[in-house]
Amino acid sequence: MTATDRALTAHLMRRAGFGVTIDELDILAARPYEDVVEDLLHPERFEEIDEAILSRYFGTLHENPNLAAAVWLYRMANTRRPLEEKVALFWHHVFATGNQKGEHPPSLITQIEMFRRLGMSDMRTLLIELSRDPAMIFWLDNNENHKGQPNENYGRELLELFSMGVGNYTETDIKMAARAFTGWTFAQPVPLYPQGRYPSEFVYREDDHDDSEKTFLGESGRFNGEDIVEIIARQPAAARFISRHLYNFFVADEPQVPAWDDTPPQDPVAIDTLINAYESSSGDIRSVLRVLFNSAFFKEARYRRVKCPAELVVGIVKLAGIYRFPDLGIESLATATTVMGQTLLDPPTVEGWHTGREWINGGTLTERVNFSADLVGDVSKPGISALVGRIASRGQLSPAEVVDLCRDELGPVELNDDTRAALLRHVEADGELAFGTDQERETSASRIAKVLQLIVATKEYQFA
Repeated sequence: MTATDRALTAHLMRRAGFGVTIDELDILAARPYEDVVEDLLHPERFEEIDEAILSRYFGTLHENPNLAAAVWLYRMANTRRPLEEKVALFWHHVFATGNQKGEHPPSLITQIEMFRRLGMSDMRTLLIELSRDPAMIFWLDNNENHKGQPNENYGRELLELFSMGVGNYTETDIKMAARAFTGWTFAQPVPLYPQGRYPSEFVYREDDHDDSEKTFLGESGRFNGEDIVEIIARQPAAARFISRHLYNFFVADEPQVPAWDDTPPQDPVAIDTLINAYESSSGDIRSVLRVLFNSAFFKEARYRRVKCPAELVVGIVKLAGIYRFPDLGIESLATATTVMGQTLLDPPTVEGWHTGREWINGGTLTERVNFSADLVGDVSKPGISALVGRIASRGQLSPAEVVDLCRDELGPVELNDDTRAALLRHVEADGELAFGTDQERETSASRIAKVLQLIVATKEYQFA
């Protein structure tokens, strides 16, 4: 195993998951890279999170969206199926649906479970299930879409934000899509009081469906919603739109979606590669991701994405070795992502979150640094204690060795020359680290923790 293998595997696990511990990295980096990719693409090879534990310790999950978000973060940190959760997070951003309107956590939880289950299937299957999803139906008013009185909200966003992008359809296409989805609604869940919250289910009302002739994207027929999705999924514009979303989320930050109509992708060759994978596999997302993760453009795109708050929080939680069990206080994780600008299960608009450098401002950067520094600076945390122990096992260390070992434990993080020089000056001020006596070990552990805090506060650490 070479340093290159470890760095590449760490890069893969940051993008296809939420990072790994140093012990996990050593195991994964000893395997062929392509085999690790295949395991990620086939989550069914690994056991799921024990749902019995989640229901036992989080019995009020369906009542509390903040707790539901925290439990999702717990899953991200502890799953043996990291790409399954990462893809669910991806679709939660693309198909943004929020609690702010529906105020019905069971439907949102069910939607995320659907993304988890179908997120790596084909685009046709995913869009049909999205169109049947009660949370989405209510979010975009398709329950108000009736024969003779169409509501165009879902049809418009299906084309503009979920599948093709502006400039690839007409207003007439929107109207035809809306008519095709008439009658697609949901069963009203039982009242909240006194029974509590219960999920809703999709209902198709044939008598409320407009079964007349429609012309959509140049094709004509007595289309229903499934037909509309079938036509969309095979459009070149859909292949391009989804490929650019996948590139933005897994490879490198792109401009925001509203700019895509007149702003070309930063790597057109990479987008074309993903488009070809989409078209040759009939829109199979697993196949596109296989090409993406094995590509040179992915392997070379290290630290070119600003971590979203969920990625940052989960990565630090894994590093600190905390919340390996449903402990008290887990809701603080959801609160942490919220103050950093990402309230899971409640994106700000149907556009989802603005990503990349828009995650960062004076307030959110302070929250990111404080959250990270507080945890990595606490040597009582099991993960940090183990980290310090590994460094201490090397014996007496020079300042340069301390900086490089800490950098390696945290990523490895690629520090620019100025940042590394500043860290080196900080450590040099107190000389070499020794671990001979109890006092030396305690002092050195404190100094290591301080270096870790300084690294997670750097600009470089904000990138994945």
